[in-house]
Amino acid sequence: MLGNHFYHERIRKSVAMFGSLFNNIYVIRKDSTNKVISQARVPLSYAPKTSYLARIRENPNLDTDTKVAIKLPRMSFEIVSFQYDSQRQLQKNNNINRGTGSTSRDKIYAFTPYIIGFQLNVYTKTQDDALQIIEQIIPYFAPQYTLTIKPFAEYSDVKEDVPITLNGVTYTDAYEGALDQRRIIQYTLDFQMNANFYGSTQTSSIIRKPIVDLFTAGIDSDGAFGLFSPSSRIQIDPNPLDASPDSDFGFTTTISSFEDSA
Repeated sequence: MLGNHFYHERIRKSVAMFGSLFNNIYVIRKDSTNKVISQARVPLSYAPKTSYLARIRENPNLDTDTKVAIKLPRMSFEIVSFQYDSQRQLQKNNNINRGTGSTSRDKIYAFTPYIIGFQLNVYTKTQDDALQIIEQIIPYFAPQYTLTIKPFAEYSDVKEDVPITLNGVTYTDAYEGALDQRRIIQYTLDFQMNANFYGSTQTSSIIRKPIVDLFTAGIDSDGAFGLFSPSSRIQIDPNPLDASPDSDFGFTTTISSFEDSA
């Protein structure tokens, strides 16, 4: 059953979508007269929180004995959980049909819904920098922000709304050693994304000529109900015969009697 290779890049697209939300955040610094003296774009990368905290406290270059740490402010994000979402599960026989051929269609069965947990971490050395970053994020989530994704590369007309929810914000202000040592202010924002995972694409033939035979019914010599010989046949054809499944066409219904042809 398993082993039929397919890859819709759903997780990869989810990471790219989530990161694109926060890749254009700036921090502005002003002097005592409220004049802007500098503006810096906050770098963003996909990395675990523990690795960043360790790197901030250590030397950035392992080959030299420099004391320059990672420049702040900075942001990182990562996937922290996958959870099945039974509330969004549809019936198994729901499917998406696509294709332009007149004899077959590509079929993709109902998705499997999951909740992907993301965690965004903000690192700064001053509280003002942290508050600037947080206030550029929170207003967009009330509590959801919805993006649109194309789940299938081969079917660009299929689009899907992806809601991203901000569940909460936590804050830590860590001092290590003496008061004149490096200060790390960290805000952690927890998000969840509703993601749908699709299986492989199946190709199935299109029914172009349904035929139904009608049988006479009655009581046999033993008094039992039964079906006897066919009495008529109903055949339905598209009009025109070479009509595309996506075109506007009619049907031609032909009813023939087996008794007449006997």
